[in-house]
Amino acid sequence: MMVMSAQAAVAAVLPLIRTVRGKRVILDSDLARLYGVSTGRLNQQARRNQRRFPPDFAFPLTRDEAASRLLQFATASPGRNLRKPPIAYTEHGAVMAANVLNSDRAAAMSVEIVRAFIRLRKAALGRDALSRKLSQLERAVKTRLDRHDKEIEALFKAVESLIGREEETQTPKKRIGFVQGDIPGRPPTGAASGRR
Repeated sequence: MMVMSAQAAVAAVLPLIRTVRGKRVILDSDLARLYGVSTGRLNQQARRNQRRFPPDFAFPLTRDEAASRLLQFATASPGRNLRKPPIAYTEHGAVMAANVLNSDRAAAMSVEIVRAFIRLRKAALGRDALSRKLSQLERAVKTRLDRHDKEIEALFKAVESLIGREEETQTPKKRIGFVQGDIPGRPPTGAASGRR
């Protein structure tokens, strides 16, 4: 039963992970909801412990990023104030936030968040490997097709040259079989021969 709830937790976290500036992140409102605290409290703890949140752990979105993210994903709290753009927490930032919040729920959810990030990383690696294999296969098929194209072209040329030679060397064909009147000294059979 515990495994099911852990899988359900990871499944709930996965859609909340987004890519911003080439990094996978969770927005502050989503992370606060997972940890069971208000967004204000989460960000307050991050501000109070700035040494623990370097820019590769957490960073504020620009106004343009915030506007596009909040429109693109309808996960923002209703009436979200854009005077303070949301803060994006990376995997390490999410774990650090759980540490500074110092709550049991935050500690438990941080494990599931890390599992979700790991699952995404594995999926990305699988896609990269699949992409490399597909490229290799494409090159191999192209090489073979190029070789086969050349072989087919050579075959057509050989057939064309054979057809051309036959046309050049064609002589009238000698008839095969017996036709009346072909025997010298014998008149053709029929009315003129006098037989009855």
